[in-house]
This record gives sequence, structure tokens and C-alpha cells, in this order.
Amino acid sequence: MLSQIRPAIVATLFFTLLLGVGYPLLVTGIGQLAFPAQAGGSLIRDARGQVIGSALIAQNFAQPKYLHPRPSAAGSDGYDASGSSGSNLGPLNPDLAMRVAKDAAGLAGEGLGPIPADALTTSGSGLDPDISPVNARRQAARVARARGLAPGEVERVIAANTTQPWLGVFGQPRVNVLKANLALDAATPAAQPRSP
Repeated sequence: MLSQIRPAIVATLFFTLLLGVGYPLLVTGIGQLAFPAQAGGSLIRDARGQVIGSALIAQNFAQPKYLHPRPSAAGSDGYDASGSSGSNLGPLNPDLAMRVAKDAAGLAGEGLGPIPADALTTSGSGLDPDISPVNARRQAARVARARGLAPGEVERVIAANTTQPWLGVFGQPRVNVLKANLALDAATPAAQPRSP
């Protein structure tokens, strides 16, 4: 009996150290060496080097001078990364229909033209940092008015911050809201400190 228990315990300890400690450390080390920015959270820093966000997680920009992100289903404040998830509300759920109708009425009141789908729908994670170029351009007039810029200047910033599909075919064009808003701050004379 002891001759069977001892090898089982040794094998369990060996594989626990190999696969529970060694392998994760190896993969983490390779990730840190090969992709340091991504492994560190794709953090975005301001001119002083302070972290102001991540390129992977949306922030709640509500002021008129900023591009607004997609609606969020995450957390009580809407953009809490610890509550990342979809809303799990089906297309026939009355709560979803009421939320979309309320958001659509608010956006229609801006008088900025047709409302793109991503201005009303949440992403699977509830924290998608990107919006469609159509959604961004729809907001350009509001942002330009709030900043005292010509709409064409805002549209140029949006175009410069539009990422095309990978290899031209994988994915959709997208605008990272945080990066575009930082570029708008840099393009605006006497830009105020960023406060979402």
C-alpha cells in the first residue's frame, strides 16, 4: 500500500510545481518579453507619465467635448471593469427595450442624424473601448461646438485615430474612444485637464 501512495504523492507534487508554478511563470515571462505593453494591460499614460486608462477598457466620457463610448452593461457606474459582462438581456426583454428606447430618444434629441447601432447596444464585455467610425463622426459636430473647433478638425482627429481591419479583412474599422479623446485634447488650444 505504501509503495503505491508514495509515488502518487511525489507525482502530484511534481506536476503541481511543473504545471501550477513553472508553466505559468514561463508563459508570463514570455508574454512580458514579447509583448510588454499588452502584458502590462495596454496602459495609456499622460504627458507626466501617469496612467489615465487602458486601451482595452472603456471609460465613461459624458462631457459634450468628448466622444462618448458605447453604452455599458458593467457595474453600477456603467464602466466598472470588475463588473465586466454582458447584460444577458434577450432581444425580447422589456428592460432592454426600455433602455434602448430611452437612449435612442436622448440621442435623437441631439439632432445629429441617424443613430448607429453601436451607440445603442452594449458589447459582449460591456466595456468595449472602441466605437464605429460612423458613431464617432456622428458626434463630431457636438464635440466641435463644445471645443470651439471646426467640425472638419474633429473629423481629421477621428480619421487619424481610426484603426482599420487587421490585414484589411479581419474585423471592422474602429475608433478607440480614449485615444481619440486624448488626441482631441492635444488638438484643442488651452485644452482642459481630462476629466471623464
